[in-house]
Amino acid sequence: MNLNLPTPLLVLWDIDHTLLDCGTVNRRAYAAAFQRATGQPLERSWQFDGRTELAAATEVLRAHELDPGDGLLSTFLELVVAEMQDRADDLADEGHALPGAQAALAAVGKVAGVRQSVLTGNLHALAVLKLSAFGLTDLLDLRLGAYGDDAYERSDLPAHAFDRTEQVLGRRFDGRQTVIIGDTLRDVATAQIVGARSVAVATGTVSAAELAAAGADVVLPDLTDTAAVRRAVTGR
Repeated sequence: MNLNLPTPLLVLWDIDHTLLDCGTVNRRAYAAAFQRATGQPLERSWQFDGRTELAAATEVLRAHELDPGDGLLSTFLELVVAEMQDRADDLADEGHALPGAQAALAAVGKVAGVRQSVLTGNLHALAVLKLSAFGLTDLLDLRLGAYGDDAYERSDLPAHAFDRTEQVLGRRFDGRQTVIIGDTLRDVATAQIVGARSVAVATGTVSAAELAAAGADVVLPDLTDTAAVRRAVTGR
């Protein structure tokens, strides 16, 4: 564990199953969007495992023997956004911020020198929609984040976040000044690739043991222990 993390520090949070749970709204929206975009039902499951939206949508089209080219991919993703926006009330009713998420964001945000944003597979529009539904947007600077429409591979997202810190703050962060928090093996791997600190949260489908074996610097069972979250992020 690095006990001497530098400041300022960029903290990048995953969204789904780290900060919030959307219930079944995601799956219904994607199925409806797929039907509208392709004229056929969604028969292969959508993989919610840390992939970017670009990767997941491309793969599901190919799994149905459809070519993502010629505008089909962009049409599909536009319809995913539209279907999710149409279900905003369902999202608020059926989904929820995960226990401790709001308090954890507030506590980490009070650490001197910390800037918080997201590193998520969600398209930017979906990230804003989901975070807004549960009152989390004011605790994050979404200008600095990286999103599922920035790159195909999740491991390529940090570079976009670093670019945005330079554009918005006039200072370019790198992996040594970054903490990535998430619930999947892809979150852990992405942190390792860029040399960032990895805080894994076992609130998704991956066990604490699997996250630890993947090399996360810290593994938390959830976000309910605010002091533990703060220590995990700062290393002290």
